[in-house]
Amino acid sequence: MSSQEGFERVAQKQRTRSALLEATREWLAEGKHPTVAEAADRAKISRATAYRYFSAPDAMAQEAVLDAIAREFAAVNFADAPTDADLAGRAEFVVSGILRMVLAHEALFRTFLSVSVGGGSRPAAPRGGRRLGWIREALAPRLGDLDAARQERLVTGLALLTGIETIIVLRDVCGLGEDVIEATARDLARTLVAGVMAE
Repeated sequence: MSSQEGFERVAQKQRTRSALLEATREWLAEGKHPTVAEAADRAKISRATAYRYFSAPDAMAQEAVLDAIAREFAAVNFADAPTDADLAGRAEFVVSGILRMVLAHEALFRTFLSVSVGGGSRPAAPRGGRRLGWIREALAPRLGDLDAARQERLVTGLALLTGIETIIVLRDVCGLGEDVIEATARDLARTLVAGVMAE
């Protein structure tokens, strides 16, 4: 097989996988949890091919939502953070940026939460830790102010302020509107940094 043929084969596999995940997201957006066969039918690919990519519908659904979330997160531009921002300012900027993205795609994130915890009768699917990597990357220019142990405490603490779980607590439990949700999360981010810095 030539290198060109190999490249084309890889590209075709990526297109097939993308089509399958897109079809899955369409089902999920309609409030339905598709089987692998249903997603294959909607994507207009053979069921046998689809099962080569995903043997279980929960794994397929989780990957479909994570794929969309990763693309949405990639659109959050942390390069716009003020260059003179201290660690607290950077943390506040990061939390605000991620939360605005989560709020803009709240239904998608709620679907991910449903899929990741098993959606009732289904067993819980393992949840990814991508959020931690995103936070570390966004804070990297200022994390040098902390030793490794405090860096990890800060990153894991900020993870509590940057997901759909935050929205569920602040909106569903506390009854806050979007502006207040963001302001509350920003205040908590600054408080968290101050506590970690004071250790």
